[in-house]
Amino acid sequence: MNKKILSAVLTGAMAATILGVGASAADLNLIVAHNQTSEENPYAYGIKKFKEVVEELSGGAIEVTLHHGTLGENESELIEKLEMGAASMVVASPGFMTSIGVPEVDMFSLEYLFDSFDHWSTCLDGEFGDAMKQVITEKTGNRFRVMGYWSSSVRDVYAKQAVTCPDDLKGLKIRTQSSQVQMDFFQGCGAIPTSVAWGELYQGLQQGVVDGAENDYTNLMLKDHHKTDNGKYISETHHDFTTRLLLMSGAFYDSLTDEQKGWIDEAVVAATEEERAVTMQMFEESKQKCIEDGAIITENADIDIAAFKAIAEPIQDKFAEDNNMTEYLQMVRDAAK
Repeated sequence: MNKKILSAVLTGAMAATILGVGASAADLNLIVAHNQTSEENPYAYGIKKFKEVVEELSGGAIEVTLHHGTLGENESELIEKLEMGAASMVVASPGFMTSIGVPEVDMFSLEYLFDSFDHWSTCLDGEFGDAMKQVITEKTGNRFRVMGYWSSSVRDVYAKQAVTCPDDLKGLKIRTQSSQVQMDFFQGCGAIPTSVAWGELYQGLQQGVVDGAENDYTNLMLKDHHKTDNGKYISETHHDFTTRLLLMSGAFYDSLTDEQKGWIDEAVVAATEEERAVTMQMFEESKQKCIEDGAIITENADIDIAAFKAIAEPIQDKFAEDNNMTEYLQMVRDAAK
């Protein structure tokens, strides 16, 4: 069998699995995935709630198979499987879209864009969130449809020393996300943004490849980063109230019946509420676990947030101007008033 025929057969088989052709008694079989291997993770609770609700609402007409990191620990793998039809819905950070011609999505990556969880939810559940969904659908040619906005909590700096102001970051190699605006922010603080794969970061901290990193309490705790010498000082910079996207192929969604869409939409609302509630609960639980394990915490009240915002806001302004997003940035700022 030549490669083209084999590829067509495999793609058809995967699509048949999702659409329920010969897969089971259900009319529709959905494969839902995230990249975290631990099921003690907000994403896991969210997709479990989706499965529970959509199967109940549909009376078994929809069945859901869940993957907790088993379709890939890298989000790029999940996106590839979503586009191939090997996954129906995935959780992913927005940044990958910048490489496929949607620079506007880096709006979500701007540091200090949101002041609190309340500010974040007000924006994402309101005019700003609706506008960004439309941008993503249009700019990707309906390749991706945002089903819901999820969070992986708020990100802080953790390193070999406490960080209370930008000067404390000078000269430190900090593992950051690959977003250009985020790297610009850390460079503005005097740090050296460094790329290390998530699965290799524990070793990188342990061996001094990096002097620190930034992430939320739950994810750094689950990977034991706070138990390394270069991760034990956690400073509550709260620089990024994170946005994660629950994505489905727009074309796949459009192919569903109105009844199926209704069940899925209602289940997404329930799943989103669950994911966010667990995120908030795990923030406190994970912070306490880090303290019990010996991490040294610098509380948010002891951080010079104004100094960090003075670096972040010009980056926000330039990004908005360069990408015709000034109106969107103003929506967010107005919501904080």
